[in-house]
Amino acid sequence: MILRTNTIAETKRWIAGQISLGKTIGFVPTMGALHDGHISLVKQAAVETDYVVVSIFVNPIQFNNPEDLSKYPRTIETDLQKLEGSGCCLVFAPSANEMYPEPDTTVFDFGQLDKVMEGRFRPGHFRGVAVVVKKLFEITTPHKAYFGLKDFQQLAIIKRMVQMLQIPVEIVPCNIVREPDGLAMSSRNARLMPEQRQVANVIFKALAGAVENYSWFTPDGLKLLVRTEIEQSLYFRVEYVDVVDTETLQPFVDWPDVEHAVVCVAAFLGEVRLIDNVVLY
Repeated sequence: MILRTNTIAETKRWIAGQISLGKTIGFVPTMGALHDGHISLVKQAAVETDYVVVSIFVNPIQFNNPEDLSKYPRTIETDLQKLEGSGCCLVFAPSANEMYPEPDTTVFDFGQLDKVMEGRFRPGHFRGVAVVVKKLFEITTPHKAYFGLKDFQQLAIIKRMVQMLQIPVEIVPCNIVREPDGLAMSSRNARLMPEQRQVANVIFKALAGAVENYSWFTPDGLKLLVRTEIEQSLYFRVEYVDVVDTETLQPFVDWPDVEHAVVCVAAFLGEVRLIDNVVLY
């Protein structure tokens, strides 16, 4: 049976007890509305650590759009059912007041990492992410923490934060889990209308084509190709397509300029904002 806690103090006590017995803690931070992608993180953590802690907290300070925050699905009871049998031992599901009894004014300097892509269109988003992840790490003191590669930029920023603050946790990147038609699993997918869901995999098809054909194009040419293919579906409005260095997240002129490259996309399908990415090489 999964233990559920709502307070920081109770969570810290339970985890400290396990660590005192020499057990390792795996941590999976989520905002709930769990899907198979989340569960895959939990299962991997259960293989690699002794006890798995999952947080479920819709973090208000990482939403730059109040409407997006209000519409974010909250399904705690269903989430708990999905976690049964996954290897999760404890669910930490605090309130906003529990996490932020006072406003948190912490500021981070991530250089250019948070100025591009998501950071360009969602000002303040990554400060909110960094604040809550830092706080969750302090509460759960995990040996390993598991993050999906769908949020590629978020993962890069969390790794930088851990390095900057010398937080003793190993960050474990986990592969994107996709629906049978290629759509990257996301809690936001539940908001898609049936006709939108039928075309939602257009992003993945464009990205898959980019992997096969990127060498025929310049990075800028590939960006245009992916954008054009997505926008052929009139349901979509592309916010950005960027081809960047996987480490610095900065654009570059030609393929030999970087060791590894990734193409990242954000697009609106109706009112639902979807993101996806694929590493080219």
